[in-house]
Amino acid sequence: MSLTTTENKRPRHPEKAHKPDNPVKRKPPWIRVKAPVSREYHETRRIVREHNLHTVCEEAACPNIGECWTKGHATMMIMGETCTRACGFCNVATGRPGALDPFEPTNVGAAVAKLGLAHVVVTSVDRDDLRDGGAAHFAAVIGAIREATPGTTIEVLTPDFLRKDGALEVVVAAKPDVFNHNLETVPRLYRPVRPGADYRHSIGLLARAKHIDPALFTKSGIMVGLGEDEGEVRGVMDDLRAGAVDFLTIGQYLQPTPKHLTVERFVTPEEFKSYEAAAYERGFLMVAATPLTRSSYHAGEDFARLRAARAAKLAET
Repeated sequence: MSLTTTENKRPRHPEKAHKPDNPVKRKPPWIRVKAPVSREYHETRRIVREHNLHTVCEEAACPNIGECWTKGHATMMIMGETCTRACGFCNVATGRPGALDPFEPTNVGAAVAKLGLAHVVVTSVDRDDLRDGGAAHFAAVIGAIREATPGTTIEVLTPDFLRKDGALEVVVAAKPDVFNHNLETVPRLYRPVRPGADYRHSIGLLARAKHIDPALFTKSGIMVGLGEDEGEVRGVMDDLRAGAVDFLTIGQYLQPTPKHLTVERFVTPEEFKSYEAAAYERGFLMVAATPLTRSSYHAGEDFARLRAARAAKLAET
């Protein structure tokens, strides 16, 4: 992935440009994916472009884009393509964002309807420059999707809304079906991985979302392969369950460019199975833990399983 944007060739990550390159390790066989070439992939791309939208699939260089877009599953990334944070793992461009697009909620709703999505994931860049962190825009997008395609279930993957009082309440009041906020890594690695974020605040955000609306499904995810150990990962699981989080995702960190954090190691599929078992033992309703797991990967199928797991648990009580 290039360090410049395709549109104007400005530096994609100006805060990383002066840093020395980190080694990029060769991926093991279990992480190889096919290049996107299908007709359906190009149709999804056309619909996204037609509605002037951004997707995290493209901006974050997701390895699953070929598979997901072939099924018409695109994860909408709202509020522009430029993030106010500079996380060590993320390929989304960093800088000063432009003004919000007032037509974006309508365009997202129209694209979701045209793609025929039964379940959609809506995420965003961080917008620390906005008074509410973009919460009202999230709510507007949720409302536009409900209007355009009432049967579609909606999952939001939000920023941390750090120092944005009342922002979480605005998003939850818009009634998404799933509220997701990713922790990304273990507390010890927050400074290099998520500079500007606070682990305890993020845990608290998820707990507050559940407190505001106990019927809301909550979800969070982390990457592994950044230097964490097994005990730290299990500690994150415990913290999330203390906040009554329902769904945990765990995936392999993949280094997008030489300027980003290096992969310390590739976690084996067997280790992911062990993490999955440990998470279920702690009471998560749903766990997705594989090398290629990402927050929105198979999100629709996983939401159906999540809803069924809650129903089964309620039937037992």
